[in-house]
Amino acid sequence: MRDQKILVGGEWKTGGGAQIVSINPANGKTIAQFPGAGIQDVEEAVAAGQAAMTAPEWRDLKPHQRAVYLRKISQGISKESEEIAALQTEDTGKCLSETRALVSSAASTFQYMASALETLEETLTPPRGDYLTMSVYEPIGVVGAITPWNSPIASDAQKVAPALAAGNAVILKPAEWTSLVALKFADICMRAGLPGGLLSVLPGRGSVIGDAIVRHPEIKKVSFTGGTATGRALARIAGEKLMPVSLELGGKSPTIVFQDADIRHAVNGVMYGIFSSSGQSCIAGSRLFLERSIYDQFLSILIEKTRALKIGLPTDPETRVAPMVSFSHRDAVAAYSDMARKEGGEILYGGFIPKGEDFDQGAFYTPTIIGGLSNAATVCQEEIFGPVLVVLPFDNEEELVADANDSVYGLACGIWTNDYKKAYRVARKVEAGTVWINTYKQFSISTPFGGVKQSGLGREKAREGIRAYMNQKSIYWGLNSDPLPWAG
Repeated sequence: MRDQKILVGGEWKTGGGAQIVSINPANGKTIAQFPGAGIQDVEEAVAAGQAAMTAPEWRDLKPHQRAVYLRKISQGISKESEEIAALQTEDTGKCLSETRALVSSAASTFQYMASALETLEETLTPPRGDYLTMSVYEPIGVVGAITPWNSPIASDAQKVAPALAAGNAVILKPAEWTSLVALKFADICMRAGLPGGLLSVLPGRGSVIGDAIVRHPEIKKVSFTGGTATGRALARIAGEKLMPVSLELGGKSPTIVFQDADIRHAVNGVMYGIFSSSGQSCIAGSRLFLERSIYDQFLSILIEKTRALKIGLPTDPETRVAPMVSFSHRDAVAAYSDMARKEGGEILYGGFIPKGEDFDQGAFYTPTIIGGLSNAATVCQEEIFGPVLVVLPFDNEEELVADANDSVYGLACGIWTNDYKKAYRVARKVEAGTVWINTYKQFSISTPFGGVKQSGLGREKAREGIRAYMNQKSIYWGLNSDPLPWAG
C-alpha cells in the first residue's frame, strides 16, 4: 500500500486534511491511504502560486520560453506512459487500453498547447482617431482546476496546460476517489523543471477543499468538470466574487439512427458511445432514438452484439466493460434499472450485477438496454453515469428533435444517416455543444468542447482555451500632434 504526500506550493508534504483511501474497484483492495489536503494547505498553495507567477523567472518569459516547459511535461508523460496507465487502471478500474489512450491524450494536450502558445497573436485594432490601438492578453491570476474521477490525467492536462501556457499558477483539485494519477502527474511536472509554486495538487473532499479553493479571494478563475448540482453551487459563489468560471457538467446525450443509416457502423458507434468506459462518461450516448421502420432490426443486432461484450478485469486485453469506479456508484447505477422497471420499462438486456469468481470482489455491472418507456421517464431525464441505454422509437423528424431537446442537458449528440442534408439540418436543430455525424466520442484538442443549458458554461480546448485563462487589455498610443482640445 502506497504512502503519499501532496504537492503544496512546489513542496511535497503530508497533507493536513482527512484521510484519502484509494480502493481498486476490480478487487476491492486498498492500494493507498494518506492524509489529503487541509484548509491551511489551500492557503499555502495560493500564496506560493501568487509569488511564483509574479516572479521574474516566470512572469518575464516570452511565450516560446513558457512553451519549453509544456513540451518537457509532454515528454515526461510520454516517457512514463505505461506506468501512469497502469496506476490509473488500478485506481479507477478502467480498461488498460483506455487509460493508455487517456495518457496519450494528456501528452498531446501539452504538446498542442505549447505549439498554440508560440503562435498565439495579439491584435492591432482599427483606429478611430489620432491613436494606435492594440489588444493584448495577460495572465488572469492563480486559478483553480477541479477535475472528475472518470478521466484522470486527460482532464488534468486539459485544464493545467492552457492555464500554465497563459502564464498563471494552478491549484489542481483531483477527485477524492482517483487522486493517485494526479500526484504522479505533479511529480512529472516538477521533474520537468516547472518553477516551484506554479502547480499545487490538493486531493480532498470537494465540499471542503474544492469549496475553499472556489471561495478564496485570490483565486481569479475556476475551471470545473463534474456534476451539474455542484457546478450550479460553484457558479453562485463565482457570481458573488465576479469571478469567471468554466463549467463542463452533466449530459443525457441523444443518439439518433435514421432508417437510411449504415446499420453496421451505427450499431458499433452506439455501443461505443454508451458502453465504453462502463458508461462513466459525461458525453455517453444514453438515449437511443431509432426510426420506427428499423427499430426491431436494429435492436435485435444491438442486443446480440451487447451480449457478446466481455465483462472482466481491466488488465485483460479482451475486456470491453470493466468495473465501475466504486461499489457505491455501481449500486446507484443498479438502482436506476430498478426504477425503470417500476416505471413500466422492460429490461431488454442486462440490468443485474454479474456473479462469479471473476466478479464477486469487484464493482461490476452488466451493460443494460431498456425499452418500453417514454422520454419523460426518470431514466431518460436523469444522468445515470453507467452502462445503461434507453431505446425510444420515433416516426418523424419534428417529433425526434422535440424529444432530443426535451432535457435539461445539452452536451453532445450523435446522428447516423447517409443523407448529408438531413444530418446537417438535425445537427443544427439539436441543442448540444458537440454533434457527431456517423461517428461518436471522437475528440480533438484543437476543437472547442463544452455544453449548453445545464451541461455547462464556456469552452475548453483549442487555441481559445489559452485565452480563457487570460485577461484582455486595450492599449491606446496617442499619435496626435496637437494637445487634446477639451482643456483649450
